[in-house]
Amino acid sequence: MPPEAVIGWDIGGAHLKAARLDAAGRVERVVQLPCALWRGLAELDAALDSAVPVIGRAPLHAVTMTGEMVDLFPTRRAGVACLVGEMRRRFGEAQLRFYAGPGGFLEADEAVAAAERVASVNWMASAELVAARVPDALLADIGSTTTDLVVVREGRVRPAGRNDASRLVTGELVYTGVARTPVMAMATEVPFEGETVPLMAEHFATAADVHRLTGRLPPGADVHPAADGGEKTETASARRLARMIGRDAESAPVEAWRSLARWLAARQLRLIERAARGLLLREPIGAEAPVVCAGVGRFLAADLAAALGRRSVDFATLLPESGGAEAVRVSDCAPAVAVAWLARAGSGGTLRFGTAGVPRSPG
Repeated sequence: MPPEAVIGWDIGGAHLKAARLDAAGRVERVVQLPCALWRGLAELDAALDSAVPVIGRAPLHAVTMTGEMVDLFPTRRAGVACLVGEMRRRFGEAQLRFYAGPGGFLEADEAVAAAERVASVNWMASAELVAARVPDALLADIGSTTTDLVVVREGRVRPAGRNDASRLVTGELVYTGVARTPVMAMATEVPFEGETVPLMAEHFATAADVHRLTGRLPPGADVHPAADGGEKTETASARRLARMIGRDAESAPVEAWRSLARWLAARQLRLIERAARGLLLREPIGAEAPVVCAGVGRFLAADLAAALGRRSVDFATLLPESGGAEAVRVSDCAPAVAVAWLARAGSGGTLRFGTAGVPRSPG
């Protein structure tokens, strides 16, 4: 029988995300907290301290991670071992399982021994849930820092890359997001007042400033300090963006800065679209196959769907039982929800294993 509740954890380098599924498999609660792990393990401890009272306790905890890559750790293997140890100390009385993508779920000691399979596979969990619900689709999970693009065809996940290094090459991992990405990584030069202006290679502004000025940044998407530690207002974002081209915001009307932000947002979309088209050339899916949109930047994923001439489907709608107030957070925290869903389904014996060895829905 499935456990009475399952909690899924996604330990990132910048955020901690958690989702609780009840005995019937409904999403009860979802939480996302800032966790600047590069500053030290105290950040994770503090985030867990804040998350546990909200998310509650459960007999089964399923964990996925990308935080092993932060420069706090000398290697990713060391990072996996450390994060496994932290979760083990925190939830030692619970049943802990660590997601290993094609390796299924592993116990703590197994996860440390197979660190390369546990590291940065949260995208696979989300894609497996999509594959169980939608036989053909492109998953586009656009977060605060990165974009994951995953093709699902004939009910199976079809990745060309299996780790960050190979996924960067294949275009399945695009290092751009809607909040933390430095503007200097979005373009090298921009049009402004009839001229082409090189951008300064300085961390003066981020994608959050861009999308705040376009009016599309969702509430709660930008939880870390601004580049200058200042306010998160349109005026402050315009000031930070102006610095990128060596100017003060007062040197041009606010609409000029909004126009520049729209140009940068469009360029970011083109970068993601180019990667998506490359994937779909390699793994073609029918024109009726949707783009499943996830992450705090899924408004940009919906734009991607339109650019590709496809319909968009919100990740949360794949779990109709998760409706209501939690629906937005379900899509924001797709890997945490997905890893809980996979662990619960696997524990109940309701899944079969596909050729990749990952638990899959019989439907």
